[in-house]
Amino acid sequence: MGALWRWRSIPGPVAAVFAVALTAGTACGQGAAEADASNGIGDRKPADEVLRRTLTPLQYEVTQEEGTEPPFRNEYNDNKRRGIYVDIVSGEPLFSSLDKYESGTGWPSFTRPLEPKNIVYREDRKLLYKRIEVRSRHGDSHLGHVFDDGPPPTGKRFCMNSAALRFVPVEALEQEGYVEYLPLFDGATGKGSEAAS
Repeated sequence: MGALWRWRSIPGPVAAVFAVALTAGTACGQGAAEADASNGIGDRKPADEVLRRTLTPLQYEVTQEEGTEPPFRNEYNDNKRRGIYVDIVSGEPLFSSLDKYESGTGWPSFTRPLEPKNIVYREDRKLLYKRIEVRSRHGDSHLGHVFDDGPPPTGKRFCMNSAALRFVPVEALEQEGYVEYLPLFDGATGKGSEAAS
């Protein structure tokens, strides 16, 4: 997978920070192949002041302060369009509409990640019981939690916050630098491939 998505798909000021980091990584002797293999641009996320300028207050609270958006009143809970969901901070691909399902929880839920290497799991004991937090690897964004009560084939429910995600519809994948995901949607059927209602 190319590095194109890492800067073309994210907001201007955040993209500029990533572009500078990419240039710095290459200038310090890290070749393009090495940068691609690491799947991160210096493995740095934008500075806090940049995030505060580019994210909405809710996006910042969820991704940087491990907040939770309200159930049912969020952008992607009812989204039925075909496409992928990327980290709002880094643009790294996280989930596909093909793996999205109606969990009844009020948050977008997926059976599995699109790119498992872009997901980090952490134990979370903030409540009275243990949960598994899901974070993005390169953006280090809090995304939500994963539970063992999902449908087949995985039995997992990746319960995500819409505020941590940005949806890229199939028709924009190439333009936004995610062309490698287009073949996933060729002839796809099912809930994740329904047109917007």
